[in-house]
Amino acid sequence: MTDVLSHKRFHDEQAAYDWVEAHLWPEGPVCPKCGGKHDRVTKLQGKSTRIGVYKCKDCRKPFTVKVGTIFEDSHIPLRMWLQAIALLAASKKGISSNQLHRMLGITLKSAWFMSHRIREAMRSGGLAPPMGGSGSVVEVDETFFGNKKGMPIRRGLSHKHAVLTLVERGGEARSFHIEKANIANVVPIARANIDKETKIVTDTASYYGPFEVGFAGYDTVNHGIAEYVRGEIHTNTVESYFSVFKRGMKGTYQHCNEKHLHRYLAEFDFRYNARIALGVNDQQRADQLLNGAKGKRLTYRAAGSA
Repeated sequence: MTDVLSHKRFHDEQAAYDWVEAHLWPEGPVCPKCGGKHDRVTKLQGKSTRIGVYKCKDCRKPFTVKVGTIFEDSHIPLRMWLQAIALLAASKKGISSNQLHRMLGITLKSAWFMSHRIREAMRSGGLAPPMGGSGSVVEVDETFFGNKKGMPIRRGLSHKHAVLTLVERGGEARSFHIEKANIANVVPIARANIDKETKIVTDTASYYGPFEVGFAGYDTVNHGIAEYVRGEIHTNTVESYFSVFKRGMKGTYQHCNEKHLHRYLAEFDFRYNARIALGVNDQQRADQLLNGAKGKRLTYRAAGSA
């Protein structure tokens, strides 16, 4: 993490604002209140003026680049936000709130909130185009981990959280927290997110049966008889994703409330979809994350309740 330790934007507040403005306002400042463009915006300067404050000539409202982003109303210096973004973007299995608390010298409560705001920036949002296509293979599998709050631990998997993940070979991953692994939950997600010209590969779980219809091809591997690879038929790609996800959740985060699970899934999806194998380095990944900060404001109350 040499860049984190040396670049000016991580240690100088004005440089941090300049960096964020360059990414979120590539064509110049824009008023978040009325949409006034850069030619209708004036930067306020003076010894008593806060860093990065602009004023719109149309609506007469002052604003900064933080308005309407995950940084809005935060008293934590923007340079520390950039440090936290770089750390979460570069760490394969994540950075715990306790670790951010110690490294940045902020309270644990602030570190927890920063982490969740940054995960919001990692969420793609909206309707993404279908995965796969002609000649592509998407592996579909589910995993179970942790324990549902208030549910006694018992034999089987009913007391654990269920996660469904779709992984395109050589492409991206999409993960979903589902109430239960069954046809009613699994099939609609797959059909909404996978192109019909795609070949699907799963294990032999019964709820994947409907995939035989509606896609270009469908194959399975039978883990029950220790069959894991049959030529090009396997689910090793999605299993590899689960390996990193579980190591991060168990080894780094250790505990995850069910209502926050969708954000953790977004975090692991984001890093997988912007990985080195796809030509994305740590700095480019952090830049993608910063671009995702716009329009993702999250209040502390909302973070604690949803």
